[in-house]
Amino acid sequence: QVQLVESGGGLVQAGDSLRLSCVASGRTFSTYRMSWFRQAPGKEREFVAGISGSGSSTYYADSVKGRFTISRDNAKNTVSLQMNILKPEDTAVYYCAGRSNSLVHTLKVVGYPYWGQGTQVTVSS
Repeated sequence: QVQLVESGGGLVQAGDSLRLSCVASGRTFSTYRMSWFRQAPGKEREFVAGISGSGSSTYYADSVKGRFTISRDNAKNTVSLQMNILKPEDTAVYYCAGRSNSLVHTLKVVGYPYWGQGTQVTVSS
């Protein structure tokens, strides 16, 4: 069992940067794959970026590739999402999610049993 708490959201202008963080409870953080998802109003929740338990493998949605970077610090039980060159279409509630590292990476929402409460990111044009 792991509990996740996100922070770092806010209101920024197009072209700005923002860094989201997600802190996990427990002492086995490295045994979880972690991902960021987002959900815009009226849309389904979608995968943004993912990282393996060790941090050696990362995955990105095409829409954010080259602009967003996911990283983790297992000593601090933290996974982060550095978001650069933000666009209005990046506006959404961002969620971190976890799943056992013994399972393969997945983009599917249903594949993640652990979720944070979300943090709002709003990008104005």
